[in-house]
Amino acid sequence: MRAIRTAARALIVDQARVLAIKMRDASGVFYILPGGGQRHGETLEQGLARECAEEVGSAIEVGELAYVREYIGRNHDFCADHRHFHQLEVVFRCRLKEPERIGQGIEMDKKQIGVEWLSLDTLSTARLYPQVLKTAFSERDFELAVGYWGDVN
Repeated sequence: MRAIRTAARALIVDQARVLAIKMRDASGVFYILPGGGQRHGETLEQGLARECAEEVGSAIEVGELAYVREYIGRNHDFCADHRHFHQLEVVFRCRLKEPERIGQGIEMDKKQIGVEWLSLDTLSTARLYPQVLKTAFSERDFELAVGYWGDVN
């Protein structure tokens, strides 16, 4: 039996834009929120701060809970690669402490090719995961109430 991985992600919205990690796979460019897996002995907030420093380059201030989602790989787009992967993701609203340092991360993810601000008014055309996240934004900010989103991608 495989373990369920816990992870934390940062929802960083500023000036009608959301900060995303730019990734590339065989199908092209896609985006995810900054963050990643929790290490043994770390709180979710500590793990999120570490991941953002590694991927984004900026220290963050972790705010309130935005939402919780699961990702059961065999049920989604990446099922060939993720058929045995199950992750519980806790997403927090965050603020950048050092916005001028964006892009100067020290340890990027395997498929990461950059960091990018995505404009909320053009978000519908971006390949952003989880895809349901696109429906949670207004033209200016993240709008949905805190909740459990279930197994979504």
